[in-house]
Amino acid sequence: MLNWAARYYPILRVLKQHSLLSEGSILEIGSGPAGLGTFRKVPFVGCDLEFTWTPKWPMTPVVASATDLPFDDGSFDAVIASDVLEHIPPELRATVISEALRVARQLVIFGFPCGAPAYEADTALREWYLSKHCEVPVWLEEHMLALFPEASLFSNLAGWNMIQFGNENIAFHSWMMRREMSAFFVRVTSALRKFAPRLLEPLLRRADKAPYYRQIFVLSKSV
Repeated sequence: MLNWAARYYPILRVLKQHSLLSEGSILEIGSGPAGLGTFRKVPFVGCDLEFTWTPKWPMTPVVASATDLPFDDGSFDAVIASDVLEHIPPELRATVISEALRVARQLVIFGFPCGAPAYEADTALREWYLSKHCEVPVWLEEHMLALFPEASLFSNLAGWNMIQFGNENIAFHSWMMRREMSAFFVRVTSALRKFAPRLLEPLLRRADKAPYYRQIFVLSKSV
C-alpha cells in the first residue's frame, strides 16, 4: 500500500547512504509478516509478538518482545523500527530504544508519528472512520491509547550520533489513509510501487514537508 512506501522509502535511502541496502545484517523490530522485505529483497530478521500470516523470504521471523530481544549484543549491522514506538506503552519506550541500540553494531533507525498535531490528525481520522460506519483499524485504535512519542526520548544517548528529519506531511497522510479505503486506489498505487518505484519515490518525496506526521531518527555509533 502507498502508506507503506511513504514510510519505508526514507529508511531505504538511509540504508543506501550507509552501504546497507544490498548487504549487511538487519533486524526489523515490529516487522509484521512482510516489513522491509516488501522493498528490500535481501535476507533480514523480522521480530514481532505474532505474525498474522506466515512470513516469506527474505524474512527470517522471530517471535519476541521488543523489550527483551533474544539476540546478543551487536548482532546486527542495523536495527529498524518503523511505526512501532507509538504502539509501545510510554513507560516501556526507553527500554525498546535501549534494546535496539544493544543489538546494533552500526545503525539504528526509528520512525514514528510524533507530536500533538500528528496525534490530533489520527484522532480526526478515527472519527472519519466512525462517520462512514467503517471498522476502525486496530493500529489506529492503538494510536489512541497514549500520546505519541517525542524527540526527547533520544536525548543523551551516549556513544551514538543522531540525525532527525521529518517524513510525510500531515494533510497528505490523512488524505492517503482515507483514499486507501478505495480498492481501486490500492490497486493502482500497489502497481506503481511494484512496477514504477523510480516514479513513485520522487512523488512521495514531494509530500515530505512540514508539518510532518512522522519523524525519523537515525542513530549511528560514534567512532
